[in-house]
Amino acid sequence: MGELSERSSGEKVRRIMLTIAYDGTNYCGFQVQPNGITIQEVLNRALTDLLGTETHTIGASRTDAGVHARGNVAVFDTTARMGADKFAFALNTYLPDDIKIQGSREVPPEFHPRYTETVKTYEYRILNRVFPDPTRRLDSLHWYGPLDTDAMRKAASYLVGEHDFKSFAASGYSSASTIRTIYEANLTKEDDLIRFRIAGNGFLYNMVRIIAGTLIEVGKGDRDADSIPEILAAKDRACAGATAPAHGLTLIGIRYPEWEGKPGWND
Repeated sequence: MGELSERSSGEKVRRIMLTIAYDGTNYCGFQVQPNGITIQEVLNRALTDLLGTETHTIGASRTDAGVHARGNVAVFDTTARMGADKFAFALNTYLPDDIKIQGSREVPPEFHPRYTETVKTYEYRILNRVFPDPTRRLDSLHWYGPLDTDAMRKAASYLVGEHDFKSFAASGYSSASTIRTIYEANLTKEDDLIRFRIAGNGFLYNMVRIIAGTLIEVGKGDRDADSIPEILAAKDRACAGATAPAHGLTLIGIRYPEWEGKPGWND
């Protein structure tokens, strides 16, 4: 794979998978880009410093600016003989406090974190209280008014299954198909924190944030919970709600079902 580090002749090349957590507040998203510092840029630099040779990663999810992660995934190729599980510990000494590796493991050389079947889980957090809480300002959207969580929960239930989510995609998406399958769309509230968790086989550009914005409008009473099927059927972005701010969104984790049953994957 040309995107990754060059392979040295005569040495065994290993593919290492990293599970990455980060606070996306100070970054222009995950993927390397020319107009600002990104998670991937910092990660590549840390790997290059650790291994003493230029090293590049391939990420599983190109989270947007301000979006957080507890379980994004990236891979890199290396001839280093370090134990696969030790890369996480070593790499963390080179990374800033807002980016930390949660685990590392060796995977088959043909494994690609994007071009394979996945189940991605996101969570959007809404702090629903009269006054903002400064300690939650970076990872939750504050909304001061009342929200009808029962109506929001009912609206979310319509999302489960295979649907065309074109109405919930921001303009500029690059995917050829707007059909996705949602396995879970749950909404819970504990004290003043509302958590909307959604899992699916993939998400369109800004899809989770548009869904969250639509659910908030349902909670405020600006939109009926039973309108979700109509929004889906319209296949028109103008029919859905506003895009919720990035800082309330966290990528919880990514699973690879087609690999999980193979020998050695779950070791």
